[in-house]
Amino acid sequence: MTQIYRCHLELHDSLYFATREIGRLYETEPILHNYALCYALGFIDNPRYQTQVDSENDYRYFCRHQVPQYQAHLTKLNEQNIYVTPARSLTHTAVLNTWKYADNRYHVEMQKTQKNIPSFGRTKEIAPESQFEFFVISANPITFPKWIRLGKWMSKAELSEIQHFNNPQRRENQQFTVPYPLNPLDVMFSHHVIQFDTINMPPVSLIRNVKLEGCCYHMSQDNQTLTLPANMTYHFQP
Repeated sequence: MTQIYRCHLELHDSLYFATREIGRLYETEPILHNYALCYALGFIDNPRYQTQVDSENDYRYFCRHQVPQYQAHLTKLNEQNIYVTPARSLTHTAVLNTWKYADNRYHVEMQKTQKNIPSFGRTKEIAPESQFEFFVISANPITFPKWIRLGKWMSKAELSEIQHFNNPQRRENQQFTVPYPLNPLDVMFSHHVIQFDTINMPPVSLIRNVKLEGCCYHMSQDNQTLTLPANMTYHFQP
């Protein structure tokens, strides 16, 4: 029986990750990638969800190889029918911070710099109290953590509200529009994608305002109808 959770997330710290780099400016787009949310929610390599991976791909805070293992990790979620959508901003503000550091190579065997010139840059971060929304689709009920950590600074965020839709209506061969951000790799193999807006960000650019044709879930609450694509699973570029 399909379970769909509509989750609201509120930041309690400023959130930073480099969506784009423009010279010395590192900018954070108010969109949370679904890969990042899977890790933040604790779904990866977790015996609670039966998503353990092989020892050579195990997930730890300090990894032996600083190379993402998305395919090895997220394929386990496909096997457990757990899927997380990207998160969109409900309300947000941004803050600009400036950082700098000096070159202090005191004890290395190499030529010293002739001048002590500090390097500097600016980060555009998402401010505390900003709110996001995303969906989790699962074959089994899920217990969510109250607090999670996100971004380069491991910023604190609260799952402030969760709405549960038990066994939503499934409709076949529908043409529908989804305003929420989606991962194109996860819907293009199961749906006909007609039109969309692109959000450029690594590791996989996202799409929103997507017009699709295929299977979908319908949910109604408070005179509002929500529609999500069915059969979304993690796919990876060859």
